[in-house]
Amino acid sequence: MSSSRPARPVERGFPGGPRVPWQRVIGEAEVMRHLEQAILRVGAVDCPVLVTGETGCGKEEVARAIHAAGSRNARPFVAVNCGAIVATLAESQLFGHARGSFTGADASAAGAFRSADRGILFLDEIGEMPLDLQPKLLRALQQREVTPVGAAEPIPIDVQVIAATNRDLAVEVAAGRFREDLFYRLNVLHLTIPPLRARRDDIPRFVEHFSRHFAAVYGIPEWRPDPGTLARMVGFSWPGNVRQLAQTIQKMLIFPDQSDAILEETFAIATPGNDGRPTRSPSSPTGDAIPIGPTVTVDAALPTLDLDELRHLAVRQALVSTGGHRGRAARLLGVCPNTMTKLVAAACPGARATRGRQRKDRGPKPR
Repeated sequence: MSSSRPARPVERGFPGGPRVPWQRVIGEAEVMRHLEQAILRVGAVDCPVLVTGETGCGKEEVARAIHAAGSRNARPFVAVNCGAIVATLAESQLFGHARGSFTGADASAAGAFRSADRGILFLDEIGEMPLDLQPKLLRALQQREVTPVGAAEPIPIDVQVIAATNRDLAVEVAAGRFREDLFYRLNVLHLTIPPLRARRDDIPRFVEHFSRHFAAVYGIPEWRPDPGTLARMVGFSWPGNVRQLAQTIQKMLIFPDQSDAILEETFAIATPGNDGRPTRSPSSPTGDAIPIGPTVTVDAALPTLDLDELRHLAVRQALVSTGGHRGRAARLLGVCPNTMTKLVAAACPGARATRGRQRKDRGPKPR
């Protein structure tokens, strides 16, 4: 999905499909038609929404589309990455604080909830929210009020919350890492975004869009793949989804003399699903999800069903595949460098960062 922001909502739609009050590169695959219809329905109501999907598939773009389609479109859209919240300042970041409430609080702060008043608060990576902060978020949703740090009285709020995650929160609840009551409070309406490999017909359109977009940004000619290259791009699984495709096109335009090497590096990524088989996106077992297409299951054998161990195995495999280069491993996993640092610390406690590479004498150790 495009990272560009329209100056104003512009209606568009598919032939025979709904008119939508936003301008986004969403695609014309049938599953995306279902998603646009669901966005219109969700935008017409005012309740919490849970958006799930793999990394890089465009969860924030869907949240912004809901904002544009709803009655709050003239009010703020405030995005908070729960995975980047500083633990010691988490409560203040969300709920604000009063002046003098702690060392360094020289002025009062509104916090994310009050900054989004009468608008939408988008809580990205909600599965990363610290467990001790979750009861306070639940209270804010239930009581529609927040109490800033150091304040004596709660302050009413009028905010619609949209949360997003690439995790299966039902599994997180069962593992004790996410509160069950908060899960049900957030999961009133549930949208699942299909991965890019489930809508391959849209890949040529994305290639054209991102080539045009980045060519305009950098003032250089567009990149146009030959039929064989485009066929390979359509057949590739894109584990990083739309974000990975966009970054690949961006690199192609910046380094046109290295296009073959860039494509080969992209296509050489070893990942489950690289054989073209779609995998299942996170979903809710509660029956509250708005269906956007047929359910797809995975029949691949896994070495373990423990999610933490699978995550550690993926991190270690990514490091092995990239020769210990953490930057490329992060791109392989579709995560940001800061998240990669945390993942490596958990999966490879003995590894040290050395200019983006692991020390040869202290590589990733099997657990």
